[in-house]
Amino acid sequence: MIVVDTNVIAYLFLPGTHTDAARRVYEQDPAWVAPLLWRSEFRNILTTSLRRGHLQVGDAIELMDLACDLMDGGEYEADSAKVLRLAAESECSAYDCEFVALGQELQVPLVTADRKIRASFEATTIGLTDFASEGK
Repeated sequence: MIVVDTNVIAYLFLPGTHTDAARRVYEQDPAWVAPLLWRSEFRNILTTSLRRGHLQVGDAIELMDLACDLMDGGEYEADSAKVLRLAAESECSAYDCEFVALGQELQVPLVTADRKIRASFEATTIGLTDFASEGK
C-alpha cells in the first residue's frame, strides 16, 4: 500500500510526461490510498483540462468514474490536528499535508512528484520516478 497524491492519480489517467511512471508505480503497487480531498483536486484538474479544450465533459465524467473505481476502499478522512501541525512545521499547504499525514498515519510512503513536499518531508515521501524505477 502507498499513499499517492492527486497528481499521481491524474498522471495515470491523463496522458503526459509522467504517465509511464504512474503506470509503473501502479503495476508495482496497485493498493493506492489518499485522503478524500483527492476527489476535489482531481475534479479541478479535469475542469482545467475541459477549459483548455483537452477533454469533453463526457470524457471528464468517465475519467472521474474510473479514478473513483480505482480509489474505492482507499479513501481516508484527514486528521485535522495532524494536518495543521505538519502545515505549521513546513512551507506546504494544508492540502498537501493531508497526503503527508495519511502516509505517516498508515506508515507507508507518499508517492509524489511535488518537489516542495519531497523537500519538506523526505522521511515520508518518495518521488514518483524514483518509486517507478526502483520498485519500492
